[in-house]
Amino acid sequence: MSLEPGRAVHAQSATERIYVGEPVATALTHELESTGRRRAFIVCSRTLATATPAVAALQQALGERHVGTFHEVPPHSSRAAVLAVAAQARAAGADALVAIGGGSIIDTTKVVALCLKHGLTTHEGMDAYRVQVDPQGQRLPPAFEGPDVPVIAVPTTLSGAEFYETGGITNERECRKQSFGHRRMVPRAIILDPAITLHTPHWLWISTGVRAIDHAVETLGSLRSNAYGDALAESALRTLVEALPRSHVQPHDLAARGRCMTATWQSMTPLAAGIPMGISHATGHVLGGSFGVSHGHTSCVVAPSSLAFNQGFNGERQLRISASLGDAHAPASALLDRLIRSLGMPRSLAEVGFDRRDIPRLAEGVMQDRWTATNPRPIENVQQMIAFLETLP
Repeated sequence: MSLEPGRAVHAQSATERIYVGEPVATALTHELESTGRRRAFIVCSRTLATATPAVAALQQALGERHVGTFHEVPPHSSRAAVLAVAAQARAAGADALVAIGGGSIIDTTKVVALCLKHGLTTHEGMDAYRVQVDPQGQRLPPAFEGPDVPVIAVPTTLSGAEFYETGGITNERECRKQSFGHRRMVPRAIILDPAITLHTPHWLWISTGVRAIDHAVETLGSLRSNAYGDALAESALRTLVEALPRSHVQPHDLAARGRCMTATWQSMTPLAAGIPMGISHATGHVLGGSFGVSHGHTSCVVAPSSLAFNQGFNGERQLRISASLGDAHAPASALLDRLIRSLGMPRSLAEVGFDRRDIPRLAEGVMQDRWTATNPRPIENVQQMIAFLETLP
C-alpha cells in the first residue's frame, strides 16, 4: 500500500510454491507428498466434475489420498455452500483442500479452510470473521488465527483469486458479497496448467481474461500505486493484449493460455501486495454478488467507462495504459472498449441482464464497497455514484 510518493509497504503473500506448466496430477501428487498430506478433499464445479474427465482422472491419480469431492458450489458462492463444503471436508478428516475451478470455487475453498480452523458451522457464526471497511476504504479485518489445513489451487479461469488472501462470499440473507481474509487463507500452492483450462467455457475464459486486464488497468490508474506495482501491471497488460486475443482465435493454443495465466499472476501481485483497486472492481463486486452478473462480464461492461470517468484525475497515469493497449495517443477508455468488443464480450448492462431501473440500488451497494473510497476520482455520495453508473452503456 502506498504511503506517499516514493514510499510503500509491500505485503508479502504466504503462497509457498507456484507450479508453472506442470500437469495437474504430477504437481498435485508432488505437493501432497512433499508436505506429508494424505487426505485431500477436492472442491470443483459441477460441470468440471460431471461433464469432463478431468476430476475423475485426478481422483484416480490421487488414489487413497483422495477422501472426497464437492461439486455443488454456485456462482459467486454463498455462506450455505461454504458451510456445506466445510461439513463434508471435516467429516472426511481432510488435511488438504484442493480447489479446481474459477474465482467462486477458489474463494469458497479459502473460507472453508477458515471454517475448519475455527469450527464454524452456522451462518451466524461466520459474522465475527468478516472483514469490515472504514469510510476511507481501509480494511478492518478481525484478529484471528489463520487456517492450518492448506489450500492448493488449480485455476481454470483468469480471475486471479488464487493469488489473493481474501475470499468473497455472498451473504444470501442480505444479497451482498462480503469478504473474509487472512494472509494464511491464500493458497499454499498454486498449479498453473493451461491444459486443464481447455475444459473452461470459452466465454468464461475470455471474460475472466478481461478481468485480469482490469486488475492491471486499475493498478496502473491507481494514485496509490508504486514503481513495483506499475511495472508488473504494465507487463501483465501488454502480455494479455497479445495472448488473450490469440487464445480467442485459437482456443487450443496452450502457449497462449499459459502466457495468459502468468500474466494474471503478474496482474494480481500488486493487488495482493496492498495496491487498491477502484470503481470498476467496486461496481463489479455488487453487480456480481447482488445481481448475479459473472465477474468477467462486470469488467467487460464497467472497465472502459471507469477509465473515462477517472481520466480528469489520473490522465497522466492513463497514458501508460494507452501505450500498453497499443496507442499512446488514443484515450485508454476507447482502446479498452475496442479490445473488449473484438473479443466478442458484452459491453452493456442490458447484455448482462441488468435492468437500468435498478441503478439506484446498485449505487447504494457500490458506495459501501471498500474500493469506491480508493477510486482516483472521489465519489462522495449516492447521487455522484448514480451519475457514474448512468454512463455505463
